[in-house]
This record gives sequence, structure tokens and C-alpha cells, in this order.
Amino acid sequence: MGGPLRIAIVRERAPGETRVAATPETVRKFIALGASVAVEPGAGEAASIADADYVAAGAEVSAAAVQGAGIVLGVQGPDPAALAGTAPGAWVVASLDPFGQRGRVDAYAAAGLEALAMEFMPRITRAQSMDILSSQSNLSGYKAVIEAANLYGRAFPMMMTAAGTITAARCFVMGVGVAGLQAIATARRLGAQVSATDVRSATKEQILSLGAKPIFVENVAGIEGEGAGGYATEMSEEYQKAQAELVSAHIAKQDIVITTALIPGRAAPRLVTDAQIATMKPGSVIFDLAAAQGGNVEGSVPDQVTERHGVKILGFANTPARLPADASALFARNLYNFLSAFWDKEQGKPVLDAEIGDAIRLTQGGKVVSERLRG
Repeated sequence: MGGPLRIAIVRERAPGETRVAATPETVRKFIALGASVAVEPGAGEAASIADADYVAAGAEVSAAAVQGAGIVLGVQGPDPAALAGTAPGAWVVASLDPFGQRGRVDAYAAAGLEALAMEFMPRITRAQSMDILSSQSNLSGYKAVIEAANLYGRAFPMMMTAAGTITAARCFVMGVGVAGLQAIATARRLGAQVSATDVRSATKEQILSLGAKPIFVENVAGIEGEGAGGYATEMSEEYQKAQAELVSAHIAKQDIVITTALIPGRAAPRLVTDAQIATMKPGSVIFDLAAAQGGNVEGSVPDQVTERHGVKILGFANTPARLPADASALFARNLYNFLSAFWDKEQGKPVLDAEIGDAIRLTQGGKVVSERLRG
């Protein structure tokens, strides 16, 4: 092998994508492992990282960054045509949207690239530090509440003033995964009265631990809602009916609703209907974190504020990209934690094991090899 492994950092080209897959911090760490790092010009600009910062960290900044690269790092999957000149069998490591961008996955295979989808990282203890879904969802949950508070025409906390008392806003979080938990914590910090619900009964204790009120369907047997790898699964009709009735009664009293429900590889489940929106007070706000995946809320449109029955509805196509510096820092650490965990000093490159390698590998040897895509 001639020289150290070359790791290329591409500039993101997807509309609205402000993140970058490496920071000066992770560049220094990759170089300490024995790799060389090349960064496309302007790759970190939207995340407030100048080319000079990468150079100071030891990287080469070059328009030909991918030439000869053994590993290409991205936030979103790069265009296969832009990867011409990489080393044979080069790894493409990014959030690849394998179900939504199947044609791109096939093109990676045809180009002989080994595509590794970071969103397929298994939810196991040793992979927690590599989990991009968790790191980015954490920021999304925070941002959802901040944006909702900005749209809401009133204050969040209770205020006792000489002119009278302002009552605290009521905030309802639907879906208590990583994003939901952060939304609960953020709304609580802002002084709202917070309640939350989820299809997974195990989340009740988590809601209580954050000082919020759990809103759960009772007396519907056999519904745990825990899917593979800690994700929610789709519910029975009986549960869905009971859930809809409970939520309808509760949602009518809320000022802010944050929806966070996603099922990997599927359209987002509908949680809030037009009829339920109609029961809410004018001036209320709904933030739909699943807007880009079809929406949890009827009438939500990515990157637009829509109004129904006097209720404002908002959701972003790419919520983490609204916090580019922090989102990039966490995403970059996820990538470094992943590659460094498998770094083989003798070979001067990472060597994956079966448990994680088989879970995230989409293509290899000119073929699509992921069981999730072949099934």
C-alpha cells in the first residue's frame, strides 16, 4: 500500500444542507491514527469552519480531495459521479437514505464502492457513540421547541407580575425517543407545563423522570410498541383507536404540540388529524419533526408555516441543518468514533466486524449486499 490511507471530506451539495462530515477536531484525530485527510474547498463554510482551520489541523484542502481516497465521508450520500478517481473499493460513509435513494445505492455498487449507511448502525451499547440518528435527533428535539416558542405569540413560563399573572404554556410531546426526550427537557427548561405520550409503555418512567406528565392508553392488552432495535412499530387497530380518542381529548387543551414519530424505511405515521387541529385554541402551534418523511400532522409542509383553524403548523425538511456547527461537531464525532473503533494499526485502516459491518454495509464487490434492501 503506497502511503497512508486517504480520507476525503466532501462538500455537501444537497439543498439546505449546512453540515459537514469532519471538523478540525476529528481531522487531527484521523491524522493521529495514521491517515491523511483531504477536504473539498468550502466544505465547512456553512458550519462556520474555514478552509484555513482544516489546514491548521493538518488536512489538505483540494478540489481533488476524493482522488485516491480509500474512505469518503459525507453527511448525505454524495453523487456517485463525483466519486470518480477514488481508490478501488473505497468506502462511502454517510447518511445514505437507502430506502429513499435506492438508485444511488445501485450506482455505488456499479462503481465498485463499499457504501456504509450510518443510519443503519445497530442500537447496541458499544455503538451508541457512533449513532448519528441519536446525536442529530437530540438537536432536533431542542430546535423544535425553540422554533415553536418563536412562533407562539405568548410566553412559555408562568409569570407573576404587578399587572397580573401569565399562565404557563401547555406543551404536549408526541413520541418519546431521543428527540422527544430532548423536547420535553427543553420545554420544561423554558417553563412550560409538559405532557408526553408514546406507543412504548417503557417510556412512561422516562417522561416522569423529566418532570412531565405521561399520557397513555390504559387497559389495551398486549401493546408494548417496542420494535426491533428500540424503534417504535405500528400498532393494532384497537390501540390506534384508543390512542386517537385519548389524544383528541388532550390535544384540545394544548398550546404547543411537538410530534416526533418516525418508523425507519416507512412514511411517518399520522398522529394529528385536521379534526384534532380544529379543537385547538387559535394561536396554538404544532411543530412536526417528521414533516420531511410525509408528516405526523395533517397539512404540514416542510419549511413552510401553514395555518389551519387558527393553528400554526411548522416542520423543517432538515432540522439538524438549522444548528450546523453543533450538528456537524456531533456527526463528525460519530464518524470518528466509528472508524477509530475498528482501526487496525498494522493495516493502517479500519477493519469491520460482522455485527456492525453487516448491519450498515449496503454494497460490496459490485453488488447490493444489505439484507434490508434485498428483502
